[in-house]
Amino acid sequence: MKEIFEAIVTPGSIDFILKIVIIFLKIVVVVAVGLLHVAFATYFERKVIAAMQVRLGPREVGPLGLFQPFADGIKLFFKEDIIPANADKPIFYLAPVIFFVAALTSLSVLPYFDGFVVADINVGLLFIFAMSSLGAYGIVMSGWASDSKYAFLGGLRSASQIISYEIAMGLSLVGVMIMAGSLNLSEIVRAQSQYPTGMYAIPQFLGFFVFIVAAFAETNRLPFDLPEAESELVAGYFTEYSGFRFAMFFLGEYTGMLIMSSIATLCFLGGWTLPKFVMDLLPFLSQLPPFVWVFVFLAKVYAFMFFYYWVRSTFPRYRYDQLMAIGWKILIPLALANIVFTGVVKSWFKGLL
Repeated sequence: MKEIFEAIVTPGSIDFILKIVIIFLKIVVVVAVGLLHVAFATYFERKVIAAMQVRLGPREVGPLGLFQPFADGIKLFFKEDIIPANADKPIFYLAPVIFFVAALTSLSVLPYFDGFVVADINVGLLFIFAMSSLGAYGIVMSGWASDSKYAFLGGLRSASQIISYEIAMGLSLVGVMIMAGSLNLSEIVRAQSQYPTGMYAIPQFLGFFVFIVAAFAETNRLPFDLPEAESELVAGYFTEYSGFRFAMFFLGEYTGMLIMSSIATLCFLGGWTLPKFVMDLLPFLSQLPPFVWVFVFLAKVYAFMFFYYWVRSTFPRYRYDQLMAIGWKILIPLALANIVFTGVVKSWFKGLL
């Protein structure tokens, strides 16, 4: 037995086991933070919009209403699960799982500070786009399987909306890829740290504008929440869902907002870093432990999340023809112009970018 144990437990196998344990712990932390974010993102959204509309918002459950998200979660978990009689049941069951898992999987390639990422792959941006496209299948499947005209129309709207605005979003990030020379999100952040401003939002202001508009459409948020549109589709693609299945759509949507806010932070706002002139002015900051910088990253992410809430409480919903016109006639040409401009400046005036 001793010889077998020594043959199995070698220095190489111990290192391998440690790597697996570290990856597992990272997954647990990322998933836990992601789910906790969803819980309190709904709370802060209700509080922010209530303040803007001169209301109180949640305040009954716990101090300042802080336990309201947990009360909502318990209610949804124990709520009756109703399924339409003529629904395509296997697809009906699978659709919210696909939507939620696709959103949650994207969290694995987001670096929260230097060195902390579950999967530090060289094509992190492409992976997120792939998962976003996969999530669209969950929406279309839920609309098809529900045996409801409202849900079916919501699914069709979502398919056309995601296809249209995902093109614009992908093109808006090409300028960032040209400047950074990488698709790896950690490398993109490190490349930005070499600039005096510490972010690509200034030289890539046109791409940043296109990305912001496309991010609202990709997450079905006002003023582009046409797939849900309560006034004409009741609730859109999840009209026939209740209980925990509805909660999975809810979790997927707010996780998508977190992902879009994180991409904006990593690709345009410098990620977890501060501008170069700040680091030169305060050199002691470079001596701080790496995990401290996660608070800088989260501050930027939640500033972008606040922008989501602000827009929701301010702008009315667009018509569907306006939604398509903005995507195809305005955003895509602007994104293409930004690519051409960035490429020309990068090639001919290397000192500027």
